[in-house]
Amino acid sequence: MAVSAISIAVTVQDRKGRFINDLMEEDFQIYENDEEKKITYFSHNFESPLSLTVLLDVSGSMELQDKLRESKEALKYLITFLVDRRDEVSLLIFADGEVEVAVNFSKSKNDFLAVLEKTEAYGQTALNDAVAVSPEFANKGNNEKRALLLITDGIENDSQSSPEQAVEIARRVDVPIYTIGYKIPLSEQYLKKYKRSPELTSSGIIASLERFSLATGGKAFFINQAEELKETLSRIKKEISHQYILGYTSYRSPESEYRNIKVVTSKKKYRVRTREGYYSGEK
Repeated sequence: MAVSAISIAVTVQDRKGRFINDLMEEDFQIYENDEEKKITYFSHNFESPLSLTVLLDVSGSMELQDKLRESKEALKYLITFLVDRRDEVSLLIFADGEVEVAVNFSKSKNDFLAVLEKTEAYGQTALNDAVAVSPEFANKGNNEKRALLLITDGIENDSQSSPEQAVEIARRVDVPIYTIGYKIPLSEQYLKKYKRSPELTSSGIIASLERFSLATGGKAFFINQAEELKETLSRIKKEISHQYILGYTSYRSPESEYRNIKVVTSKKKYRVRTREGYYSGEK
């Protein structure tokens, strides 16, 4: 019977939100479809380099309220001050139904910043389609720690995929999606001109972005002020550095089969976050 090696990024916090960093392999239990699995790999290293993929919404709505300009300024801060010299970053931009690899994985901060500077807003927003295809690219990073950072105003009006379909595809790889919903429109009147689906409401946008992050083991943030962007990026980068990487093996299904993952610690008071599951039987 064919066997697959499963890798999962795990975040552990106490009830006050402080990261827990003193756990050992024996402090964790992994369950797949409620069956305990033997841990075959364990790593927890603050200094492990990161492969970070930035997925930036550059559609026309991001030009309004200076959303794209302010997002670019915050990303300059991330790359210049938060990204380590051993980290590698890539930049994907999406608009008008296309996801473009603007910068492939590289340790060169200058390459990223040069392309970012020239990036402009245009077209409509195929957010769901972008979320569906980007994690597979992000999973090609060369480092063990990988993450996808999505910055968007959440307006969706050009996708072929539904949010549920996007989530189904995204969680086929172990890449947590950290979402920043920036200046999400609150006015129903404002959203009318973009509406192609009844789900395009403020609450619907928030629910979709939260779902993208929850399913993949990341986290969603919703902010409205430019000064909050840098703080949020710092929080995300810090969380990733505190992650545990756990591994186990499981038999490979001959057909596509979804399997739930649950991770617990011996300290029941701690909060554990990881991806909800994965699909066995297909790449």
